[in-house]
Amino acid sequence: MTTTQSRFFDELAKLMTNAAGAAQGVRREVDTLIQAQMERVLGNMELVQREEFEAVKAMAQKAREENEALSRRIAELEAKLAPAAESPPEDPSA
Repeated sequence: MTTTQSRFFDELAKLMTNAAGAAQGVRREVDTLIQAQMERVLGNMELVQREEFEAVKAMAQKAREENEALSRRIAELEAKLAPAAESPPEDPSA
């Protein structure tokens, strides 16, 4: 009777080991399918890469700084021209 029980438990252990291996295989397959589906969904959303976003952000910052510098320069030039525009024109016949 002991041999029968021992053999039964040995077979049960083998069955459980095989079931665990099969479950791990199924899990890996499901993970792969989910990952592929997520990549497909994200690809269809036309999201930008982080590197592209950072590059455009840096370009926008540089353009903003250049715009501010040009605005200051225009203001300085207008300030220089303002006194000349305020003085009356000289009469060449006088």
